[in-house]
Amino acid sequence: MIQTCSSSENDLSPSLVTLMLIIIGTECILGILANGFIAAINTAEWIHSKVLSTSGKILLFLGVSRIVLQSFMMLELTLSSTSPQFYNDDIMYHTFRGCFMFLNHCSLWFAAWLSVFYFVKVADFSYPLFLKLKWRISGLMPWLLQLSVFVSLGQSVLFFQNNYTMNCNNLFSLPSFNSTKKKSFAESAVINLVLFLNLGIFIPLIMFMLAATLLIISLKRHIFHMKSNATGSRDPSMEAHLGAIRAISCFLILYIFKVLALFLYMSNFFDINSPLNILCKIIMATYPVGHSILLIQDNPGLKRAWKRLQTQVHLYFKK
Repeated sequence: MIQTCSSSENDLSPSLVTLMLIIIGTECILGILANGFIAAINTAEWIHSKVLSTSGKILLFLGVSRIVLQSFMMLELTLSSTSPQFYNDDIMYHTFRGCFMFLNHCSLWFAAWLSVFYFVKVADFSYPLFLKLKWRISGLMPWLLQLSVFVSLGQSVLFFQNNYTMNCNNLFSLPSFNSTKKKSFAESAVINLVLFLNLGIFIPLIMFMLAATLLIISLKRHIFHMKSNATGSRDPSMEAHLGAIRAISCFLILYIFKVLALFLYMSNFFDINSPLNILCKIIMATYPVGHSILLIQDNPGLKRAWKRLQTQVHLYFKK
């Protein structure tokens, strides 16, 4: 495995590493609970109504993928801390990396499609292509979600096969090179491959950014029209629009930081125990829980279900 910043001088102390791992573990647990709530509510609605709305399907896909992702992150943290020899075995290490890439890419794609769906349904544009997309988006979304899974799986399998093959060939190939040149060539090849495969995460990033930005523009334009027609009283719908803009802006910031952290982490730019590498892990664990909590707060159905749950828990402990 290639680590480009391997100087031990940049490593954190064991106690600080342990503290950061505890922070990551706590974030994972909170993320599992938040996404478990989202998945449970949408599953219950599916069972009760025999049908699930398009937004409910996306939220269910997103919630389940994040539960698996953060459970996998906790498993990886546990093995890397308690069984480093087992975890650092070439086959296990690359297997974990491949699975981690697949789960992260799925989660990013589902979040991007959720942003696109909200944009198409909420935004008010009169372009013919946009109106056609608004009419067809609900029928296309199940296929797009499945396509995202296959794309993520293909990238992850390709990453595992090529990365592991290059790592093995480094021991036997290039006999005409001296050891320094051989190591440099292998590192360059692996890094180039990882960079190429990781470029796939920027496709959902661009989709998310475009959808979020255009939705914010549409909402701001609507707010401007509402202000021009205002009678002086405080309009609740205007407050709702402003709240939506704030929420979308938070979604966008979290998503960008998540993609950048994932790209740096998967590309092995930093040493395993370096401060920047652990910071990337913290950011990657923060995004699913932060985004999910914001979804619960801003989605009317999830918000009502959360309030009902709070009431039931309060009554239970009151007894």
